[in-house]
Amino acid sequence: MKKTFPLAVEGKHPERLLEATKHEIRKYLKRERRRALPEGVDYWDFDCRFGPTQDTAQTAHVAELTKLIDALVQCGGTQFYVEILAKHGVRKARDPGAAPTAGDFLDA
Repeated sequence: MKKTFPLAVEGKHPERLLEATKHEIRKYLKRERRRALPEGVDYWDFDCRFGPTQDTAQTAHVAELTKLIDALVQCGGTQFYVEILAKHGVRKARDPGAAPTAGDFLDA
């Protein structure tokens, strides 16, 4: 997905338009995650870029997209560009000598 979303369209409420754009992004991510995984792939990962325009877009994490959109709206932005490209993700084996993390204790 490579798209520029306007945040000010005549005849539409800005809050509803903002929620509709967030919904479209979430819907795209869900659809991409449902695709069948190729052999040897554990999950779908995403390369994301975000910015006011395509030329000024910078790399962002997929989990931070809604926060970045909200921050842009707070600053008075009238549009934003988002680029989301799916890629293969492979989990790495944890080092046996590594210290346990908080997530390790949730399974017990």
